[in-house]
Amino acid sequence: MWGMIDVTFGKSIKMFLIDGDPSGRLTCELSNWTGLAYRIPRTEVKKCGDRSNLNSTGVYMLFGRNDDDKEAVYIGEAEEVYTRLQSHLREKDFWNEVIVFISKDENLNKAHIKYIENKLYEKAKAANRYDVLNGNIPPMPSISEADRAEMDEFISNLEMLVNMLGHKLFVEIKDTSETNDDEILYIKGARDANAKGFQTQEGFVVLQGSRVASSVVNSYSERLEAKRNDLIRTQKVLIQNGEFVVMEDLLFSSPSLAADIVMGRSANGLTEWKNKYGTMLKDLS
Repeated sequence: MWGMIDVTFGKSIKMFLIDGDPSGRLTCELSNWTGLAYRIPRTEVKKCGDRSNLNSTGVYMLFGRNDDDKEAVYIGEAEEVYTRLQSHLREKDFWNEVIVFISKDENLNKAHIKYIENKLYEKAKAANRYDVLNGNIPPMPSISEADRAEMDEFISNLEMLVNMLGHKLFVEIKDTSETNDDEILYIKGARDANAKGFQTQEGFVVLQGSRVASSVVNSYSERLEAKRNDLIRTQKVLIQNGEFVVMEDLLFSSPSLAADIVMGRSANGLTEWKNKYGTMLKDLS
């Protein structure tokens, strides 16, 4: 019996700086794909009257930060995207950048973009990276099986480009199917600190169910204490029977920051985190 072979193909991405400014307006597209992405700073939206295709049917994501300074997004759709963005300039003040997706062959209709909007909302909520500011869950339209397959492929390419443009909106913190026992690292310390996690391309993930120290040392920095208090305030860490329990997988920028929070003191993550055989992270290849 033949087994399935998982083949990954390279992708060719074409980017165009509309105004010659890397921090300004740009377009982004994949070879052999009808989709086209625009990344537009808020301050440049009014210039986009020169982009006639932006007033076609599409979906968009407004990126910024919420009142708690957490990354936030609003996901929307419109039959005339540029007109909708102009209204958002007047009505929504949290955002500083928008990414728009349209079809170069103008093959997206209202039902298509409603389907895409619903799926993007669900994926963003599941990834739990950004505060999704949509007031209501976008409705799921009824479309044919063939259209769903086509839109799912569109969404797959859209996710890739959003990630490439600097927003991990749809990327879940971990994929347990790709994490084996030998990659799990452990840390134990005073004041009930007992956690496990693993290193990723983005930093270090402390896994749900871990325990952080119930108190901190006197020399603990104000920055770390503010981070710890924020985790408790947002209920990502809950106090249960006197223990400080991690309620969801937490991504930190480095193993040392993760160790600092878990241990309640300054810590070197490269030596504190160890695998099940007791080997320190710095000694793992």
